[in-house]
Amino acid sequence: MVSVSTFSRGCGAALCMVVLGACSSGGKEPVYQQEQFTAGSNYSRKFAASPQATCEAARRTLLSQGYVIGEARADAVEAKKTFQPEKELHVELNFRVTCAPDRDGSVAFANAEQNRYTIKKTNSAASVGVGMMGSISLPLAGSDDSLVKVGAETIPPGSFYDRFFALLQHQLDQVPRTPLVTPATPPTPLPSAPAVPGTVPVTVPLTPSTPAPADRPVSTIVPG
Repeated sequence: MVSVSTFSRGCGAALCMVVLGACSSGGKEPVYQQEQFTAGSNYSRKFAASPQATCEAARRTLLSQGYVIGEARADAVEAKKTFQPEKELHVELNFRVTCAPDRDGSVAFANAEQNRYTIKKTNSAASVGVGMMGSISLPLAGSDDSLVKVGAETIPPGSFYDRFFALLQHQLDQVPRTPLVTPATPPTPLPSAPAVPGTVPVTVPLTPSTPAPADRPVSTIVPG
């Protein structure tokens, strides 16, 4: 038989676990629940150009804004740009563009990630030998500075991507390009007549026709 005190302690422990779980989550909705996966996302835009021309325009767009191109292919472009809004805060934008064929041309998918770094100072020390006392560590005035990543975030849809796509369209309008041409469908070959079982196809070579001999004159014998 379970005593009342034991039952009370068990219920109290379970209640504490529930309360702690609620406190740890903070009562906020998980981040992944904010993903809508809607068709009208601003991470992509359609263009009346080939994927190669669209990605080339994306490369020119990023170059014109001071981005450093890390990789450029016919269907993808990666670039980055660094900022220093504060003395000990550094921000890096990593930009990725992927171009894919579409029914009316191409579609460009853009994604930008913002990474934040701060300066971490590490004081250095040196050991000094003092006779019979051994060595003593003394801090030095100098320090080693290093950048430490403190946060990363994907830039959400909005005016940031709208400005990028508008400038990409401007680059497409500046560069002459050939119109999209739908490849012609090759003609369907006519079906050949079925072979009769038991027969062997014979190929008869074609020989040039021999011209008929010219008519010879007929001699007439006149009696003397």
